[in-house]
Amino acid sequence: MKKTISILLALFIIMSLSACGNSASQTEQSSVEGSTNDAASTENKGASKGKKIKVLVAYFSATNTTKGIARHIANGLKADLYEIIPEDSYTDADLDYNDDNSRTTLEMKDSDARPAISGSVKNMEQYDIVFIGYPIWWGDAPRIVSTFMESYDFSGKTIVPFCTSGSSGIGSSVANLEQLTNNATWLDGRRLNGTDSQDTIMEWIDSLGLNLKK
Repeated sequence: MKKTISILLALFIIMSLSACGNSASQTEQSSVEGSTNDAASTENKGASKGKKIKVLVAYFSATNTTKGIARHIANGLKADLYEIIPEDSYTDADLDYNDDNSRTTLEMKDSDARPAISGSVKNMEQYDIVFIGYPIWWGDAPRIVSTFMESYDFSGKTIVPFCTSGSSGIGSSVANLEQLTNNATWLDGRRLNGTDSQDTIMEWIDSLGLNLKK
């Protein structure tokens, strides 16, 4: 009888030690997996925080007024700058809005007109935010800007329009251009003056809440 009890007691001790070993092993594995997951989570958060937002300032300027504004924005944000240059340059006669037969008058009367652009933006897909600047012609953006908007995929990008003009506001030009893109986020546009300082322009940009990393 004593021999039987001794054997049972020995088996119980062996089973208890085995269970403790398995529990410790599982605890250690859980600890390692948890540490790995925490490290991966931290790494992902760090990568997200460290992502630099890429900005492009694209503009069309027939008389260099919009060009000055675009340069102020690019300088202030340390952004890339791209000028929309027509294959066929506009002459003074082309820009005569008093002439019903001038090139620009005829283009603006035709909503389907798409003047050709010389050159293109390299790696448009790298940009997160695109500022698009233009003068106001006959209450709208020049048709060459429509050419530009239809030349690229702006999906997932934020687009910030701005314009210059003698007196007209930005009007319906933004809504008209927005119709030419898909799945892009358009912010409210603004008319700027050619005499605006870089500080004035940057105050406007800071008010947009873009959270740009400088």
